[in-house]
Amino acid sequence: MAGCWACAKAFFHQLVGTLSELMGEAYPELPAARDLVERALKAEEERFAETLDSGMRIFNDLAARATGGVIPGADVFRLYDTYGFPVDLTADMARERDMSVDMAGFEAAMEQQRETARAAGKFGGGTTLPADLVAQLQPTGFLGYDRLEADGLQVVAILRDGRPVGALAAGEEGIVFLDRTPFYAESGGKVGDTGVLASAESRFEVADTQKFAGQFHGHVGRLAQGRIAVGDALAATADGQRRAATVLNHSATHLLHAALREVLGTHVQQKGSLVAPDRLRFDFSHFQPMSAAELAEIERRVNAQVRANHEAEVHQMGMQEALDFGAMALFGEKYGEHVRVLRMGETSTELCGGTHVGRTGDIGVFKITSEGGVSAGVRRIEAVTGQGALDYIAAEEQSLDEAAAALGGNRGDVADKARSLADRIRRLEREIEAFKSKAASSAAADPGVGRGRGRGHPGPGCTPGRRRCQGPA
Repeated sequence: MAGCWACAKAFFHQLVGTLSELMGEAYPELPAARDLVERALKAEEERFAETLDSGMRIFNDLAARATGGVIPGADVFRLYDTYGFPVDLTADMARERDMSVDMAGFEAAMEQQRETARAAGKFGGGTTLPADLVAQLQPTGFLGYDRLEADGLQVVAILRDGRPVGALAAGEEGIVFLDRTPFYAESGGKVGDTGVLASAESRFEVADTQKFAGQFHGHVGRLAQGRIAVGDALAATADGQRRAATVLNHSATHLLHAALREVLGTHVQQKGSLVAPDRLRFDFSHFQPMSAAELAEIERRVNAQVRANHEAEVHQMGMQEALDFGAMALFGEKYGEHVRVLRMGETSTELCGGTHVGRTGDIGVFKITSEGGVSAGVRRIEAVTGQGALDYIAAEEQSLDEAAAALGGNRGDVADKARSLADRIRRLEREIEAFKSKAASSAAADPGVGRGRGRGHPGPGCTPGRRRCQGPA
């Protein structure tokens, strides 16, 4: 059965036309997206066939090494987790060989992976807020949309080693919770702020700001001097340069999302992101690699929106009103009845609670640095903005200048010289292969070479190292 699947040609996508004819009236979006659905299904079928092909080779090796007719659960899990090989198909193939799989071992490996994922997904390196503390606290008031500094902020809780404490002493690490803060907490892929919490006698250096239970901003860091206790009043100052660089990448991510949907189609949906001071990373749904022309067009469209210098309009409205307004909810975000809508120009309108530029022109310049696949049907774009983009372009120009110098030319003729050099290398390689072939033919035609008195071995009367043989002694 498995062999038949591996050998079968892709056919499922061919049924889309029939389905569209039969169900198109009830589902008008199906005929409209017929071409897209066919291409997506065909790509999935081809990927699955590749998975089966590689998986069966690995399965055959595992089956040959299995003892007692049982394939270990750890191996079954590796086939599933690393290579995407369905566990039920592994079991079917084992039965065809009168073998079985260790399902208990497989489930144990699955549970271990779940535990690892849960631990990695917790904020603060595994720290969670105790339930009784959550019940006592009020959601943190965020002041950071229009300021980076604030004073008179009250310490409402402190965590050290995951447990609530009344105070921190100099040199201790912990998480400080305030009633209000200008620090943005990590959310939606956008990294949290860093900075300082201070009073006349104390200074707490914030290395990260994380969101706990979806509503409490925890300032993660180390008390450099003094003492901080619950109830103290502190002043907060977020790192302005870091925030500004992060904001450029965040707003550019929204423009990138809009450009992707315009160029590739409305099937594009955000599947994850990272917005940091030095770069942005955007994962999105798409079933095939992007061409150089598509990447260039997307970059051009984003930069056109940047140059248009649109105002970043912020609207507060009800959820349904926002959807009617044309807002698109972002992947992984949770929204209440009242939402914050960000609109930049006519192309980008999304629900977003993050901080952004005042105008799109603040982004300066947008430059894509890479594009690739991260999983089946999901692509990833990485890019830089502002000074980071200028630094990236400068580094690329320096590399181009170095290549030009090595080729003995300038930037303008690097491509021509590189092609000429490649042609010369290929020609020389062909000549070398021809000489090798000629030498091999000559050696085959002279049976004395390499044996006894052939030309390759001195005979009697010959003196090694002399050019001419002296003849028999």
